[in-house]
Amino acid sequence: MPPRSIIIDCDPGQDDAVALFLAISSPDELHILGITTVAGNVPLDATERNARMMCDIAKRDDISVFAGCDKPMQRDLVTAEYIHGNTGIDGIDVFDPKTPLQQDHAVDFIIDTLLARDKGTVTLIPTGPLTNIATAIERNPDILEHVEEIVIMGGAMREGGNRTPSAEFNILVDPHAADIVFNCGRPITLLGLDVTHQVLSTKERVDRIGALNNSVADATVGMLSFFHRYDTNKYSSQGTPLHDPCTIAYLLRPELFKTRKCNVSVETESELTLGHTAVDFWHVTGKPRNVNWAYDVDADGFYDLLTERLERF
Repeated sequence: MPPRSIIIDCDPGQDDAVALFLAISSPDELHILGITTVAGNVPLDATERNARMMCDIAKRDDISVFAGCDKPMQRDLVTAEYIHGNTGIDGIDVFDPKTPLQQDHAVDFIIDTLLARDKGTVTLIPTGPLTNIATAIERNPDILEHVEEIVIMGGAMREGGNRTPSAEFNILVDPHAADIVFNCGRPITLLGLDVTHQVLSTKERVDRIGALNNSVADATVGMLSFFHRYDTNKYSSQGTPLHDPCTIAYLLRPELFKTRKCNVSVETESELTLGHTAVDFWHVTGKPRNVNWAYDVDADGFYDLLTERLERF
């Protein structure tokens, strides 16, 4: 089979960075049409730089990177430097990347690229707030028929929220965008905290990556070592959850995940529960099942895949 055509929409963030490495390592399965960035974990000028840095580290400065929306559709931007550090990728040295920033806006790139492709042939992989994707849909709904699937890191059900008691960070930052995307009518797979909290970067798993002894593995270990310090204290766990690479792992090895078709709705009004994802796991509402909800994962298999792919560098 030819590789699957993808656009990665991200806000790097250490875990977004590892997701980029995993995708770049898998050219036989994934053809990266471009990387788009959005404000989220850190402001836009940092996320676009960080994405370009990862291309440099992976020796793929031929991948096109585009900067997108610098704030949510209706709210002020909320960021997460207290988790990711001021750079978003604390744990490695920041440098001026050789990979150029493209002049086109990310939303324009998404629209133009989708319309130029055959119907149902491009997979969108958002690992940050959904602002770019929702803006593209609102600007030109015709793009939707060209989308094969949207594979998203976001949301939570049994795990509760990681930024508020109710909301996972990506959805909280732009709940109105999430509401648009979840109801766009295209196939959606949602990998939320219920699975990402199962893929903990324990010392043993990080040491395996470090033993690969290449520049990408070294960068991964550096970033995870910093990322580790906040979440291990927060969750009293032996490692930090590695959220965003679950999207790429799902495309590469869907058998690692257990999923269920559910209706997922986003709270866009309540001050108390803004950004909450109401996952109708047992179909009690009778509403259309709009999302393929991931609820379990083979964590050892996930890290076996990640380690094997990072060894390729």
